[in-house]
Amino acid sequence: MPSMSDTGSEAAAGVGRLSALLLLLLTLLCGPVSANFREREKQIIDEIIGPANYDKRIRPAGANDTGPAVVHINIMIRNVQTISDVKMEYSIQITFREQWKDQRLTFDNMQGRIQYLTLTETEMVWMPDLFFKNEKEGHFHNIILPNLYIRIYPDGGVLYSIRISLTLSCPMNLKLFPLDRQQCQLLMASYGWTTEDLVFLWKDVEPVQVTKNLHLPRFTLEKFITDYCNSKTNTGEYSCLLVALIFKREFSYYLIQYYIPCCMLVIVSWVSFWLDQNAVPARVALGVTTLLTMSTQTSSINQSLPPVSYTKAIDVWTGVCLTFVFGALLEFALVNYASRSDKHREKLKEKLKEQKKQWEMEHAAALEAALQEAGEDGHTFGMPAPPPRPRRLMDLLVAKTKPLVSRHNGGMGGDKSRPCEIHLAAPRQNCCRTWLSKFPTRSKRIDVISRITFPIVFAFFNMAYWSTYLFTEEEEDGPK
Repeated sequence: MPSMSDTGSEAAAGVGRLSALLLLLLTLLCGPVSANFREREKQIIDEIIGPANYDKRIRPAGANDTGPAVVHINIMIRNVQTISDVKMEYSIQITFREQWKDQRLTFDNMQGRIQYLTLTETEMVWMPDLFFKNEKEGHFHNIILPNLYIRIYPDGGVLYSIRISLTLSCPMNLKLFPLDRQQCQLLMASYGWTTEDLVFLWKDVEPVQVTKNLHLPRFTLEKFITDYCNSKTNTGEYSCLLVALIFKREFSYYLIQYYIPCCMLVIVSWVSFWLDQNAVPARVALGVTTLLTMSTQTSSINQSLPPVSYTKAIDVWTGVCLTFVFGALLEFALVNYASRSDKHREKLKEKLKEQKKQWEMEHAAALEAALQEAGEDGHTFGMPAPPPRPRRLMDLLVAKTKPLVSRHNGGMGGDKSRPCEIHLAAPRQNCCRTWLSKFPTRSKRIDVISRITFPIVFAFFNMAYWSTYLFTEEEEDGPK
């Protein structure tokens, strides 16, 4: 039978063990909880991604363990760096995200205390084989560390996020340049898995996000369109996603740099219409200078654009402006020819006047002698005296061309005994001819007509040009 001392020692030992156990529990409960969670996270990662439990070479099971794995995608456009018309490409920086479920990665979240596990190595889990179909160049961002992460949620959900800079091809239609809109696409597809094994879908909520401070120097991002672009090949059908970015070109830059200078050059070429027709050096220098400047302006515009087989809106503008400047130079050539022709005609008129005067002087003496001889003969034989001699030969012509005399109110019932005069109605004078008659020479008339014709034709061209291209919308059949 145990003594009282043995019983007391056993009780004391039990109390000590109980105290130690309580102390251990208090230490566990009151210790650094986060450290325990991090330790637990490490244990979970070792358990779910261990080589004995997980093989990243095998894709996750789909619906009913037989369907394809479904990957939801969304992107965030962080920056559009350049849009090149010559190379027909654009550079973009995006945050790319993929979400899918892998039931092999489920774990206990310790009653909600562990929301997700974070990994920075993509080699540890299975990844979709997505690639960008229209990519020319691309790189990841590794400063200071690689800008990517993988989150694993307790229900087996996986979120993959990475920041990428891409240079993508963008075929452009420049028929309305610089009043155009360009549609640049971003194509994402599976490289090896067919739709029987892997399907890409856009995220239901905000599949594409755009940063608020997105700024482009020559374009404005009007909108974006998401769509699907599955492709079929000899090896099967592959899932594909498409986002079309609609960029509107900023017109103010081209208005200041191209349109206004060309318009000013055309107006400067019209100054020659107000210069004297004899100022040949001034008018030639003005016409040639404006023509060469316009040609240089056209060449600089074409250097910033790719050589295409169709006519652009800017080509129509520069071509017509160049035609007006060239027309002003040709107008001076016509004026110069007309001026020389006018001088030649004046010389001919002067020569004819001299010949006429000489002819009148030669024949006036003969006519006077003949009249005197006729007068003397008349007095001799009792004939009446001849009429007085006209002062000039032209007086005879004027006398012969006087209005004819006929009966007044003649015809049926008229007084036939009363003579009348037939008044010839004066022809109506055209106002334009009356106005042009103020300018005696043809060269001056050409200048005056050009002063009015060139501005009116150029104004009509502007009305037709801007009404055509400002209200012409490009064919938008959606993403191609």
